[in-house]
Amino acid sequence: MDLCHVPATREKGWYLALMAPNVKGPNYAWLDPSRLYCHPQGLQDCVADLLQPFQGDPIDMVAGIDAMGFILGAAAAAILRKGFLAIRKAGHLCVQTLTQPYTDYSGREKVMEVRTDAISPGLRILLVDQWVETGGTMRAAIQLVERLGGVVAGVAAICIEDSEGGRWIQERYKCAHCVPPRLQPRFDRHQ
Repeated sequence: MDLCHVPATREKGWYLALMAPNVKGPNYAWLDPSRLYCHPQGLQDCVADLLQPFQGDPIDMVAGIDAMGFILGAAAAAILRKGFLAIRKAGHLCVQTLTQPYTDYSGREKVMEVRTDAISPGLRILLVDQWVETGGTMRAAIQLVERLGGVVAGVAAICIEDSEGGRWIQERYKCAHCVPPRLQPRFDRHQ
């Protein structure tokens, strides 16, 4: 799809066609949304769709998960006129941090960290990531926020797959994603 073309009618998720399939093998995510971020209207519509369910909800800060969640999270924070907090892979922050081990979508054991001075008790945080496949990364971010006394105001991602972890998150938190219901089974099967 042309990176300047905007369809005459823009239904929710129209911009999903901008994403590219994985051509590098099993150590990579099955679909790459980064080309979507290059499309001005696609990015705007994607962020608007992610924020729509939270209109009127009290949100104090947006947190994006390392690394692609930084793009959508920062864009969402700018639209909401809220601050942005980066939840990082461990070892990148030079301030006091809280860490949380997790298993990512590929089965690799990792550790995530967040600075301890950014979240105060009761602060309502919207968590944003590019994708929720198995839910391990998002669940670790949730644990970090809650261990610091913050409240998860919601979870937003381009896709939240119908996996055990994805269901766990959707059952406990208000969620937003961009995949229309008719396409969800194809995304769950990585088609």
